[in-house]
Amino acid sequence: MREEERTQIHTEQQTVREGHAQRGALLWQLFASFFRIGLFTIGGGLAMIPLLDRIAVREKKWFDEEEMMECIAVSQSLPGVVAVNMATYVGKRKGGFAGALLATLGVILPSFIIILAIANILLRVGDNPYLAGAFTGIKAAICGMILATVIRLGRNNLKDAFGWIIALAAFVLIVFLQVNVVWVILGAAVLGIAWTLVRKTHPEKGGD
Repeated sequence: MREEERTQIHTEQQTVREGHAQRGALLWQLFASFFRIGLFTIGGGLAMIPLLDRIAVREKKWFDEEEMMECIAVSQSLPGVVAVNMATYVGKRKGGFAGALLATLGVILPSFIIILAIANILLRVGDNPYLAGAFTGIKAAICGMILATVIRLGRNNLKDAFGWIIALAAFVLIVFLQVNVVWVILGAAVLGIAWTLVRKTHPEKGGD
């Protein structure tokens, strides 16, 4: 009996150690992944969406496409920097408070270090036409990356006429009418709830 108890205790301790090791590995992955995202995010918070999509959805399998869209919507509609909001959201979902803290630290640390290191250099060469040309090319490439990600996310998430109508309406409101993104998201949420109620009340109207 004592031998069995010792074996059970040893097994439980091994399980606890493995759990701690797995959690430690996850927290490190969150920090390292968002450090990499922060290192290569140039041109604003939206520029991190392609990288976040590739890492969180395709590489790490932390989220599916629909959950990724939820992350973007929540992060965009809340106050603060979009990149930081996304890091905090993903970190909290996957690793709790510690995950949120490490993911957020990871995404802001690269720019903090780089700005401290090269602030004086940038001030001296800020008018350099070659540097300006380089940033022009980088920003154009980032726009292409964002567009490619938007197209792929749209294909996977806009599955009916209602989704396409909301997407096109949001585009017109934001781009042409200059409506605040927060109001667009809130309005889309209200319309989504109303559409769900209609589909439940009248199933025959819920088709494409």
